[in-house]
Amino acid sequence: MANSVNISIEAPIENQIQEITYDGQEIYQAPLSMSENLARLAQKIDFSKTDDEFCNIKKEGDIGSEVKSEEDKEPGYQSSLWPWDSVRNKLRNALTEVSVLADVLSIAKEKRYMVLDPIQADPIESRPMVQVYGRKKALSAAGAVLLNGVERLRASETMRMTRNMPDFHIDLLRLRQNWRLKKVSNTIVGDLSYRTAGSKFSQTGVFEVTKAPEEQIAAAMNAPGAAPSALRVTVPPELQGVAFISVRCQKEQEDVVTATLNSSALNCPGSLPGDGAELHWQQKLEAAQNVLYCKELFARLAAEAVQLDASIPHIVVGNRIMLTILPSIQLMIGLCHNNGQNNNNTEGTKSQGSYVKAEHDHVLEHSLHQLLRAVHHSNTHHPFPHPATGPLGPSKRRSLAGPMGADRYELMEMSREQSLLEQIVQQAQHFFMRRRGEYVLDTIAKEVKDPLIVSHWNALNSPTHSCVKINIMAYGYDAVCRTSLVVHVGEKTLKCICRDGKVRNLSYELQELRDLIFCQIYQHQMTGVQAVGRCMGWQLLASSSHLGAGPVEPLANASSCLLASPNGDRMIAIRCEPSVGIQVFIAQSPKKDFFVSELVQDKKWENLGGAFKEVKLEKMEGKNFLNKMELLMACLSSPS
Repeated sequence: MANSVNISIEAPIENQIQEITYDGQEIYQAPLSMSENLARLAQKIDFSKTDDEFCNIKKEGDIGSEVKSEEDKEPGYQSSLWPWDSVRNKLRNALTEVSVLADVLSIAKEKRYMVLDPIQADPIESRPMVQVYGRKKALSAAGAVLLNGVERLRASETMRMTRNMPDFHIDLLRLRQNWRLKKVSNTIVGDLSYRTAGSKFSQTGVFEVTKAPEEQIAAAMNAPGAAPSALRVTVPPELQGVAFISVRCQKEQEDVVTATLNSSALNCPGSLPGDGAELHWQQKLEAAQNVLYCKELFARLAAEAVQLDASIPHIVVGNRIMLTILPSIQLMIGLCHNNGQNNNNTEGTKSQGSYVKAEHDHVLEHSLHQLLRAVHHSNTHHPFPHPATGPLGPSKRRSLAGPMGADRYELMEMSREQSLLEQIVQQAQHFFMRRRGEYVLDTIAKEVKDPLIVSHWNALNSPTHSCVKINIMAYGYDAVCRTSLVVHVGEKTLKCICRDGKVRNLSYELQELRDLIFCQIYQHQMTGVQAVGRCMGWQLLASSSHLGAGPVEPLANASSCLLASPNGDRMIAIRCEPSVGIQVFIAQSPKKDFFVSELVQDKKWENLGGAFKEVKLEKMEGKNFLNKMELLMACLSSPS
């Protein structure tokens, strides 16, 4: 081995043979360029291996040598390496890598030294005819499906024209115009609920649409009645039939309460419009949606009745809600649903041998429907913020209320929303107060013939506020004197504005309004007498609306006035007591019983008024009190 010779092996200069022609000529491949050669060599490098793996391989190979070197070391041997030699080596390696990276970036960016060409992948063999045949087969399958459907539609249309039967697709189009439909697999289903309006009611209103059998359509065509439909709508059993919300106000009675608590079902409609299968799909869906709406409304009211904290707790039993709106006055709300399975045709409930008639209030029922529809409308129609960058949700009034426009209390009141039950209770209280006011006014108008009492109810009222104007006048003297009284009917109180501008707040008791109107009647009589006296030329000597003389009146105060004739020789004294009535006294001068004596010798004292004598008004002629007083003044004013 001492005489060894180094042999250098080089690649052949000739290139690889690419093709040999038939005449024996060889065609060589073109030599690779530097970039292509570099790319070919780079493909052989496995860049997935990291430096750590190479380091591990190297360390495994060096373990043996390190062990031997440690064994060869003498005990007193010390390493001659610098302490910071490892840090220096790492920094040097890092500098080398950064320099290499900078060189690579400069070469790739400036493109003066080397151009990086993408590696061309092996071309994929394309077979255009295979793709053409595949697309042709797919189009033929799709065409077969379409042709099959066309043939079925043509056969169905031909059969329908020959038999003159309704078209399923036309009816489905009409159904789609009014109701929400979607196709799930091979089934067409619809939705009756109010979820698109913001409803959160848990019960679903899903119904199924199918094609009616031809036998059923033919039987319906032969039967007299409306034109049959090719659709058949299947509604869930809990939404079949008819339903409504029963609302009524009643006086609290022991037997009624007992019957309310003991009964578990309300009276339902006696008869359905017809069998559910024979109804038209539009009527059937409308009835089912009405049942769903009533159930949602009653469920919301029942939940609010349980949650609200009232002085007298609300009672929810089965399909009934009982609320106390006023002392001894109850509001009954119930859900009536007849799906054809129950035979409850009674109009009331029987308890303890007594029959209680159920009086349904359609106005309050309509108000309940309006309140829930207003909630659905507000859920989908939020007011636009002002400015546009403001939060979405607060009302326009609250948005416009700045720091100087409203205080914290007003802002809290604006943000507070009343529940449906609170609103219907307020409407029921106002309804009962208005009915009480009408009853009091009608009763007094029947009892009192003089003067006349005319009530004008305002046609434009809110659900919780009404206004009535009461005119007190005498027949034939309405231009001389008229007393007006305005009464605002609220929820639990009455606000009365009298003629003199005084405001009196009354409670829900009937007697307070009755006493006030009687006081206004007698004040009108006193004011009317004074007005008639001025027209007749009589002079008002004294007037008092709170007369202190005489017995104490149980109602209001006695009033009086004193009138003198134009000549001064006649006087009329009128005393009005609400509990007794009107009394009229007259006096004249000179006195007929005046005699000259030793003490009184001057005749001027005979011009003093004499003793008052009472006039019996019931025996006088005249249509009313003012007419009698006018005749009396005319009689006393005559010189004879």
